[in-house]
Amino acid sequence: MTTRTTDTPLDPVFLNRWSPRAFDRSDIAEADLATMIDAARFAPSASNHQPWRFLYARRGDADWERFLSYLMDSNRAWAQNASVLFYVLSDKHPTGPERPSHSHSFDAGASWAMLAIQATMLGYHTHAMAGVHFGEAAAGLGVPDNFRVEAAIALGRIGDPATLSDYQRDREFPSDRKPRAEIAYPGNFRG
Repeated sequence: MTTRTTDTPLDPVFLNRWSPRAFDRSDIAEADLATMIDAARFAPSASNHQPWRFLYARRGDADWERFLSYLMDSNRAWAQNASVLFYVLSDKHPTGPERPSHSHSFDAGASWAMLAIQATMLGYHTHAMAGVHFGEAAAGLGVPDNFRVEAAIALGRIGDPATLSDYQRDREFPSDRKPRAEIAYPGNFRG
């Protein structure tokens, strides 16, 4: 499954979650998609504002090609084989224009992470992308000014890495993580 390891009793779902680029183009059951979106719905958020929105297109539906068109070419090349494409948005002013939210992106990130973990638990994988033509995506998706397009997400089952370019195929494995001591420590920032 994965070569990732840790020295804590971490649940394997966290080790098994990674971001492949090779997807198999298969359909996703409506119940599975609803479950993943439900996981995102139950994410924590500041003052319970739930500023996230997930716009999506399923492979083969009327919006599929349009959703693909907002991705940069390097991402579109492999994401076209996913089963679902999401665009994650966050409301910059969930309580009104006079009070901007400091944590809208943070909260949307928590929501997407919940979706990613639930996808892994159901045997799917996700790959979030910042390689997006954000202005075109916002305009084309009818996103109001008070929302920010945060990222795109490809969702599906792992496919054959032979469908990828040589460069992408060489990177098609679960990446390692920085040591705990490098990302969390007591006291002041340690550069």
